[in-house]
Amino acid sequence: YDNVFAECHKYGIEPLVTISHYEMPLNLTLTNNGWASRKTIADFTRYTEVLFKRYKGVVKYWLTFNEINASTWGFTGTGAIDSDLSLHDQMPLRYQALHHEFVASAIAVKQCHEIDPEAQIGSMLARMQTYANTPNPADVRAAQLQDQLNLFFTDVQVRGEYPEYMNRYFAENGIELTMAAGDEQLLAEGKVDYLSFSYYMTTITSATDDVEQASGNLSMGGKNPYLKSSAWGWQIDPVGLRITLNEFWDRYRVPLFVVENGLGAEDEISADGKIHDDYRIDYLRQHIEQMKEAVKDGVDLMGYTTWGCIDVISAGTSEMSKRYGFIYVDQDDEGNGSLKRMKKDSFDWYKKVIASNGEDLR
Repeated sequence: YDNVFAECHKYGIEPLVTISHYEMPLNLTLTNNGWASRKTIADFTRYTEVLFKRYKGVVKYWLTFNEINASTWGFTGTGAIDSDLSLHDQMPLRYQALHHEFVASAIAVKQCHEIDPEAQIGSMLARMQTYANTPNPADVRAAQLQDQLNLFFTDVQVRGEYPEYMNRYFAENGIELTMAAGDEQLLAEGKVDYLSFSYYMTTITSATDDVEQASGNLSMGGKNPYLKSSAWGWQIDPVGLRITLNEFWDRYRVPLFVVENGLGAEDEISADGKIHDDYRIDYLRQHIEQMKEAVKDGVDLMGYTTWGCIDVISAGTSEMSKRYGFIYVDQDDEGNGSLKRMKKDSFDWYKKVIASNGEDLR
């Protein structure tokens, strides 16, 4: 990482570092059952202290946990394996593990501010913007609840306290959190400096089950008849990004950072030996245009990064064919290929976008 950061700075690139991105060390899973144990807090904060001291003045922007709401989905976010976390009756364990992550994040924020006052540290959420299926108040309420369950995580990390609306949810689902003395004070003192999030799609929510379903990013929701979908069923909604940005700004009043946004698509090498991914360019252009509209609305948007610069194996589907990058990698879903790299048309287009800070989107 010393070399990576040095190379970034050599070319005027400011590193944005996520401290934990779905990679619980195996030993902590085997000995602590991941974040299910409070002991993992000390392991994590020892790690963060090392990072902040080593990279003081080198890294200005940190994130604690990638898509922290993934902790309510199971192993991906919690690193816990001694129970089937996909089962409803394991919800108490998932939320207890999440509480330990909240505390660890708050401690890390305080460490960062003390060790490197010039650095900023944020939270990161997988944003699932949802709309009511109809004007029926039951659908509107269902959408509101779905939204609250998504914003709960940032409410804790940005506002520094558990929101009242979760009290009923916890009670109805048999969730009783164990908190140590001083946890609530830590959360209040360890509020993040900015809010970052991933944004790929939106869904609709209904109070009934008679809605056609769409899928995306490990989350299910209703299919919106007004939107087009990707080859993987993710509903493409650039305006939804503007809506999200405005809602976040109204709710939190902290700088916002879109740190993941992109189109997973099947790219093919054309007869001329090139990859013409105009569909990816169109997707990114439309989302950038909506971010610019949000800025005109008054939103404090501090940055934008795409997912991702190079093709990688999809975390959601384990496929190489679901490609996001500006750089093509010659490998198929079975792992066969030369691993040769090749620029797509989107590469030079996005290079131009970066150079103009989003002004030249042609």
